[in-house]
Amino acid sequence: MVGMKIRSKLALSVLLVWTWPPLEADEGIWLFEAFPRKRVAAKYGFEVADGFLDRLRLASLRVGASGSFVSADGLIFTNHHVALDCLQKLSTKENNYVVDGFWAPTQADEKPCPDLEANQLVRIQDVTERVNAAVKPGAPDAEALRQRQAEIARIEKECTTATGNRCDVVNLYSGGRYHLYEYKKYTDLRMVFAPESDIGFFGGDPDNFTYPRYCLDIAFLRAYENGKPARTPHYLKFSREGVKEGELIFVSGNPGTTGRLMTVAQLEFLRDHYYPLIHRRLASLIRTLENYSAQSPDNERVAHDNLFSQQNSYKAYTGFLAGLRDPKIMDLKRAEEKKLRAAVEADPDRKARFGGAWDAVAAAYGKFRDYYKTYWLLEFNPHRGTDLLRIARDVLRLAEERQKPDDQRLREYRDSALPSLERQLYSPAPITDSMEIAVLADYFEFLRAELGADDPTVRAILDGRSAQQAAEAYVGASRLKDVAERKRLAADVEAVRSSQDGMIRLARLLDARARQLRKRFEDEVEAVLTSSAAKIAQARFAIFGEDAYPDATFTLRLSYGAVRGYKDQKGRAVPYATTFEGLYKRATGKPPYRLPKRWLEARSKLNLKTPFNFVSTADTHGGNSGSPTVNTRGEIVGILFDGNIESLPNRFVYTEERARSVHVATQGIREALDKVYGAHRLLAELGLK
Repeated sequence: MVGMKIRSKLALSVLLVWTWPPLEADEGIWLFEAFPRKRVAAKYGFEVADGFLDRLRLASLRVGASGSFVSADGLIFTNHHVALDCLQKLSTKENNYVVDGFWAPTQADEKPCPDLEANQLVRIQDVTERVNAAVKPGAPDAEALRQRQAEIARIEKECTTATGNRCDVVNLYSGGRYHLYEYKKYTDLRMVFAPESDIGFFGGDPDNFTYPRYCLDIAFLRAYENGKPARTPHYLKFSREGVKEGELIFVSGNPGTTGRLMTVAQLEFLRDHYYPLIHRRLASLIRTLENYSAQSPDNERVAHDNLFSQQNSYKAYTGFLAGLRDPKIMDLKRAEEKKLRAAVEADPDRKARFGGAWDAVAAAYGKFRDYYKTYWLLEFNPHRGTDLLRIARDVLRLAEERQKPDDQRLREYRDSALPSLERQLYSPAPITDSMEIAVLADYFEFLRAELGADDPTVRAILDGRSAQQAAEAYVGASRLKDVAERKRLAADVEAVRSSQDGMIRLARLLDARARQLRKRFEDEVEAVLTSSAAKIAQARFAIFGEDAYPDATFTLRLSYGAVRGYKDQKGRAVPYATTFEGLYKRATGKPPYRLPKRWLEARSKLNLKTPFNFVSTADTHGGNSGSPTVNTRGEIVGILFDGNIESLPNRFVYTEERARSVHVATQGIREALDKVYGAHRLLAELGLK
């Protein structure tokens, strides 16, 4: 889904760049602090006021992906698939909220999510000069990177200490700008409503990233403070009229990493090496989780969210690869780069300052080809699909990193990041040994296949055993499901270094080499990219001006567009909206086109002509799941949950001809809450009763 949950940012995507020449389509993943008001006014005749932007910013949230406040009492609107992690963790054999849905008739029935957190962006400050001033003249790239990171750590710690809020320094425009984002945190989130998975993800993986769609991909949570519903005066009202064809809409959310003007060398590396590796890993993990789920209904319940996440990512990377393997797209990227480089070469001063940047990037990736597999598999993403290995590494590294000054730690263990990290680390959410063993065994087999049986880390992990035997041994000898044990080890570096806990031992086997690979990547690749990206950024500013947007960074952005259908590749008209009538025609009674019982029973009560899902030209990307879709009055007319398959190459090149964002319409939401679920308390709070 275009709004796939973002749990980490791709470390390679450190080039944050923008498009050129001047934009005419509804392109742009815009900063709130630099929104193109004149462009919107010229095209749509709507003046975007400060109050409109402020209200939308303060009502928008980062919650797993995206969401928004929709009442003064902390009610949060997001997607079913964003809330799925909470539903999974609240479910038991007796109460499967993923399958059956959840509805709290009263506030007393709202159930706490074990580890979900919502962030509200309350302040933005430009700290560019301070970050750049920390770099000593003549410092080599690797040392300059460390000096910047140390200063960023100090800025974040000062902000967090002074405010108690979450504070993140965001790298924008390839290091051309550094902004301090201060977030108010809501850590007590409770489930209010979520539909059954059969309607929340109707069509399943086959319909994912497609359109027409028929999904009630919505959920409602509530933020609490001091045991009571939070007071949230900045919220968005639901439109009583709903969405209309052709109208201007705005989408506020947290899109994940894009790379629209990465250098050609970067794109070719992703196409030929990095993405195929990720694709293979996802395919292997999906097969394992499908086999595990097929063994019993309870296995299916336990693995549901995990399998959904991996399938979603696999389909997304399929689309990314298709874009990079499209000769037309790559020819376009080469032409754009050639044009910019020619403009630099034509001016002696610009050539002296910026001319070597592209070659430096290409050289860095040439080095990275030698170890990208081990870096990704041992350091960047070893724990994909497994909670225990993620926990074990965090316990080990937290104990180790706390021994260092804050500005010398790995960035995810700085003081400013610890509250959110510890919330995840010490979550009481259930962990199932059998799924952990299955996923770890698959990881070990994949390591052996990719790195070879003679690789020293592979030999140490397996130690003469099969992958299955090794996984069973590590999980069976671990006590990390006990939160108290995690806290004990994370607080005592000597205890964690000498621990015989199975998962801690596994984390130690990975850690020394993983740290070496990380340092090598930071010194040889990230440092060079940061320096070269800044030069390319300065060249673009000098030649094309600053009327542009930076690439997405899983921070708050604003997009706009029109509610509009399109013509598919065969020239057939695809309407802007689907209806309940189409839903019932699409239903077959068998997964993934099976409707919940209450939907079958409610059919005669529904207005089957009601708009259900719709599409727009808004420029969105992964992480936008749950983004509120508002009209020019700032009223919610929908919620974004996906993009069509044609939109996936938008990671690199925005196109408006057929690429569309996919939303749930408020007309369909209101009709379903009223006539299918009888959720009258919720409708009243939304002002729709």
